[in-house]
Amino acid sequence: MGQTIELKYGRRKISLPLSDRTDIFQIHEPDKKITPSLFASRLREELERLNLDLSDIAIVVGDKTRLCGYPEYLPVLLDTLENFGADPDRMTLFIAYGTHALQTDKECLEAYGGVYQNVRFIHHDCMDDKCFVNSGKTSRGTSVLIRRDIVETGFLITFGAVSHHYFAGYGGGRKLIFPGLGQKESIYHNHGLFLDKKRQTLSPCCQSGVLDKNPLAEDLAEFETFCPADLAIHGILDSKGQVCDLLPGVGTDHFQNACVEHGKHCEVAVTRDYDLVIASCGGYPKDINFIQSHKAIEHASKFVRNSGILIILAECQDSVGSKTFLPWFEMGSWKNAFDRLAQNYEGNGGTALSMMAKLKRIRILMVTQLSDSICKTIGVEKIFLDQVKLLVKQSTGSVAAIPNAGILVRIPG
Repeated sequence: MGQTIELKYGRRKISLPLSDRTDIFQIHEPDKKITPSLFASRLREELERLNLDLSDIAIVVGDKTRLCGYPEYLPVLLDTLENFGADPDRMTLFIAYGTHALQTDKECLEAYGGVYQNVRFIHHDCMDDKCFVNSGKTSRGTSVLIRRDIVETGFLITFGAVSHHYFAGYGGGRKLIFPGLGQKESIYHNHGLFLDKKRQTLSPCCQSGVLDKNPLAEDLAEFETFCPADLAIHGILDSKGQVCDLLPGVGTDHFQNACVEHGKHCEVAVTRDYDLVIASCGGYPKDINFIQSHKAIEHASKFVRNSGILIILAECQDSVGSKTFLPWFEMGSWKNAFDRLAQNYEGNGGTALSMMAKLKRIRILMVTQLSDSICKTIGVEKIFLDQVKLLVKQSTGSVAAIPNAGILVRIPG
């Protein structure tokens, strides 16, 4: 007897036979609660309560790696604002790229629907120093550089999905403004808090789902006090990326409550480690490139015992997704990379160190479109689906499978 699991790989679905003794960890899918009419009703309640200036509106949305039902729900937001007297010509949408590459018009049409053709969009550039104003520094030394047009707007709205983030605790919400609309050096300074320079290691509190005593998350919270959103719309997604709920509100408590709601569906308590774990990132766009796929690798690695094996399905159609990732693996050692980053954090250095740390502890095999040379540089072993099936069949130890490691997070059992 056996069982079969369906794993997403890019835009494809792959069936994998497993033994009955395989433990499968699934997302507990949230109920579909939201509808356009309910969303409009919730927005009206918030707008009536807030009674803010709607003469000039800035709406911050995620990029293609952090979608939130925009084609269906952005029109509802814009129509509701217009019904409250907002001038559609005074509404601007900002794409919170952070340090990500800018999208093409075709990608934007797919991500945001017809709104992209009818409303003014600004593609944020973290290296355009002229667009920022300096509001000081956080207590941890992050320069609070904020877009001038965001500071000057009358009504600031963030609209994005809540998600786990492997070193910031949670993504979405305040992260849309910073680092989403941040300046490059400021973003890198904040990300550099991932490094515990005194202990020469990665900060143990920089973990998925951890906000308390997380130096990076606490720095983000302090940054937020300089430029809080007037209205934050937090999306709760299912494993397919479909919007199940939209929670409009204001403030830190509202964000943390949305994080708790998100965690109900994708956190799992586990009491054992496994010899072999087979995981999918969850398909496109969660495995669009290696940087995005790393989130799933991080989550799935938590299930693997020391010296165990992780097999990850990550298509990576856009290759690595960053020019600043691979050079860290060419520095000769963890210490060399850590020391360089400690002096001047840049690029995806923290992600590289996190990957190195995992590779010290476990073997990582990848089914991927990444080239052999890239896999070799990173230190992962590229394999094919037939080899996966053989490894699973031959395994005599404990085995677990995770169909959506991009969003499923292990918590202590």
